[in-house]
Amino acid sequence: MTIQSECIACIAGQSRRVCEAIHADKSLSEHIINYVETALQSADFTLSPPVIAAPLYEGMAKLAQTADLYDEQKRHATIQAKSYLPFLEETIQNSHDPFIAILKTAVVGNVIDLAAEVSFDLHNAITSVFDTPFAQDESESLRHALTEAKSVLYIGDNTGEHLFDALAIRELQKLYPKIVFSYMVRGAPIINDVTLKEAHEAGMEQICRVVDSGVPTPGFVYELASTEAKNLFDHADLIIAKGMGNYECMTPQQRLNICFLLKVKCSVVAESLGQQIGDIVCKLS
Repeated sequence: MTIQSECIACIAGQSRRVCEAIHADKSLSEHIINYVETALQSADFTLSPPVIAAPLYEGMAKLAQTADLYDEQKRHATIQAKSYLPFLEETIQNSHDPFIAILKTAVVGNVIDLAAEVSFDLHNAITSVFDTPFAQDESESLRHALTEAKSVLYIGDNTGEHLFDALAIRELQKLYPKIVFSYMVRGAPIINDVTLKEAHEAGMEQICRVVDSGVPTPGFVYELASTEAKNLFDHADLIIAKGMGNYECMTPQQRLNICFLLKVKCSVVAESLGQQIGDIVCKLS
């Protein structure tokens, strides 16, 4: 997806949320906000929003003299998400259709999005997602694709959410024991996206292969990926991509058999998908 005019205001707003997240004083806040607003005046409208946002986050981190703007928030999100794992495990086990419950478990974590807001109510998000049908529902096609797949690349999104990804992968392995799963993370801290650091802290390498994409953007950009990541992307039988950032960066799609699992959080993505803000989507190409 290429950036739209609405995205400019959204990215500018993210600079203010960064200031809130890092508890910036007035002087630093002014520097960060002015830096972003100035940079956006020359935005390249042929690029996707995540690609445009990435260097701006790098610049904000330099101004704030920190390697990870959202380190504190990511730790909090992980702790909060971890507290819900027993509930989610029980929900999957008691479901009349564990496969759909697994998909909902994967999607529910997608509310942990600090590009959209610094604070979130995970409890309400969990209960609402399990009571909400997919607005775009291609879960049966995904179920069939998984029966034929031998390898699946699961591209993660946010920290905290990665714990739900781990649970989803474990449960999918029970349903499809012949599939080899790989989990791909961002190549550098960007917003609150999951990196190798958080994946290793969660012990995800004990569940499946964990791969650093090499990508510094809040979404998988093939051209920026490492050779290993490109090879996985090209040769996996099926890709499951979480979140709006991955959808924005991978649309139009470069290959078939990509399933996007996400919650729609902005008007631009809603229009692209033909859905409404707040909808949950299971879209398989």
